[in-house]
Amino acid sequence: MNKSLLIFLTVFVLFSCSNKQTKVVEKVSDKTEIMNSMIKALEWQESHPIMALAPTDWTNGVYYMGVSRAHKTTSDQKYIGALKNMGFKNDWKTCHRFFHADDLTISYAYLYINSTRKYMVNLEPTDTFIQEHLYKEHPWRNGKPLEGFEPIFKDNQLGLWWWCDALFMAPPVIAEYAKLKKDVTYLDVMHKYYKETYKLLYDKEEHLFARDTRFIWKGNANDLKEENGKKIFWSRGNGWVFGGLALVLEAMPKNYEHRNFYEQLYKEMATKIQKIQHKDGLWRTSLLSPESWNHGEVSGTGLYTFGMAWGINNGLLNKEKYTPTVQKAWKALKACQQKDGMIGWVQNIGASPEPANAKSWQNYGAGAYLMAGSEILKLVE
Repeated sequence: MNKSLLIFLTVFVLFSCSNKQTKVVEKVSDKTEIMNSMIKALEWQESHPIMALAPTDWTNGVYYMGVSRAHKTTSDQKYIGALKNMGFKNDWKTCHRFFHADDLTISYAYLYINSTRKYMVNLEPTDTFIQEHLYKEHPWRNGKPLEGFEPIFKDNQLGLWWWCDALFMAPPVIAEYAKLKKDVTYLDVMHKYYKETYKLLYDKEEHLFARDTRFIWKGNANDLKEENGKKIFWSRGNGWVFGGLALVLEAMPKNYEHRNFYEQLYKEMATKIQKIQHKDGLWRTSLLSPESWNHGEVSGTGLYTFGMAWGINNGLLNKEKYTPTVQKAWKALKACQQKDGMIGWVQNIGASPEPANAKSWQNYGAGAYLMAGSEILKLVE
């Protein structure tokens, strides 16, 4: 099955990247076609900058993480050029909320650039953020929600990383930082906070993460649920966790004492995620209620594709079992790219399942697309 990636085949697939299913001709991609598609996504996104809070916010952090992964796989100078331009423009700074995992994400790209050319990057802002984030006392460390977030935490159940997205935003950066510093104590602190989030949000029956405490089932009438009666699991939220696991495992030493926890969690999620892939290759925004919005969504799908392809490439997932899944997913993702390179069908910024459409795009959608392509390329080879 994997060899089919090396040749051109024309097949008809049912693909619902619209509100009604339409038949489209889709071609299994070879290496050159994948690389061209990724470059088009980069060029379009670089020409259409966007941010939620600042040029250093999490949306740009995720996008440039995708650019970093693309360069790591391809060595194409367009990617490293975009990364360096971004770093110099940002003066290598992080975003401003030291207590918030989102604002560390941009440092993944800084650490990657530093790995390609020593002494170019000023890592002092990243150093400062990590020290403040992991060690400085603040109200959240003691179970007190920040002003404005109280309605989410009616039971006062929270820690530093109280939402599942955080497991993508901070741990991969900390794992890379620990590798750079050759200091496993950073991994130990990361593991402490990761386990807190795991205990708070991971559903051991469904092998998926609730986005935050609002979506945890407590067995009463007030539990939030989908119209079909099932629990609410957000596609991109679980994509954050799953893609983040791959990044953490890549940076983590093979002999790290807690590594088995991350490998087991990764494999549990991979099994579940594969089972609920839609027949068109894309995952729906509400994982257990695909009928809520019967169309695919790119940011979650891109992260799942990246995570599974990474697992195949690194020997954590069975190649024969999972390769058809990521092949199907990549074909579906590619069909969501418009001719000019824009990646559509990306759910906007949110914290729960919501719809998308052919014209909805965000920079983190392009980032997820580049991450997926970076591992699909390795699978082709």
